[in-house]
Amino acid sequence: MTELLSQARTADHPPSGTTAPEAPDQPRRGVPAPAAGSAAAPARTTRRRLGPGRSLPFGRLIGPVLVVAVWWGASAVGYLDPRILSGPGAVLATATDLIQSGRLQDNVLISLQRAGLGLFFGVAAGVILAVAAGLSRTGEYLLDGPLQIKRAIPSLAMLPLLILWLGIGEQMKVTVIALGVAVSMYINTYSSLTGIDSRYVELAEGLDLSRLQFIRKVVVPGSLPGFFVGLRLGVTASWLGLIVVEQINATSGIGYMMFQAQQYAQSDVIIVGLVAYGIFGFASDAAVRAVERRVLSWRRTLAG
Repeated sequence: MTELLSQARTADHPPSGTTAPEAPDQPRRGVPAPAAGSAAAPARTTRRRLGPGRSLPFGRLIGPVLVVAVWWGASAVGYLDPRILSGPGAVLATATDLIQSGRLQDNVLISLQRAGLGLFFGVAAGVILAVAAGLSRTGEYLLDGPLQIKRAIPSLAMLPLLILWLGIGEQMKVTVIALGVAVSMYINTYSSLTGIDSRYVELAEGLDLSRLQFIRKVVVPGSLPGFFVGLRLGVTASWLGLIVVEQINATSGIGYMMFQAQQYAQSDVIIVGLVAYGIFGFASDAAVRAVERRVLSWRRTLAG
């Protein structure tokens, strides 16, 4: 690239003491002469944009709003059978009744508690395991293999064994959620740690940094992008696990409310639960994105 730039400068500005060759009177053979009276082609002054463009405030809400609009329109024209899929108006009325009776708030609080505990323990376990495996060959040899095997085994497939070990109480439900979160956190954080450029490690060794300084100045900044990717996937995994465990001998929670509604063919109550899951999932992902943009403000990415 440097040689090309130097050649371009030499071509535009010949060395002192030399004169640029005069243009020939006749065009070269094989090159057509410009037509009489035609103007020279204008120089290109604008650059072609290749990025996705500027971001819009609250632009991610456009997709969900369009989905609701299509759903509302299909229900209004009678395309949807209310016995199979209730319209937005019926769902809104059912949600209002559930809120007034306090049933929705009680179930939501219990679900948030389960998801929050599972997310907390899963994030902590995933990060600790990733640091142990990413910064030590001994830790890598001992931990990475079993965790890669666990990644191939869905957490929900372990439900029978976890029920046998822990019963059907809250401990089992939180454990299932935490397992799904921990695997996502470990895979992404470990990948980010092992992907740190070895030249930074050599530079830290040349500067004689302590272990703590090396972690603070090299490891943490290098692993943060992968950590936030794992956190976003972990938040999603916590909601996915919650949906399943709340339908296994539960007596409270959004999933329990939906399971009870299934017994009486109350599709409006089921959709209220789905909307609640979707709102909490979307809001939690947006919160993680906001924290990521603030913490990693030094990066310039296509996300803006």
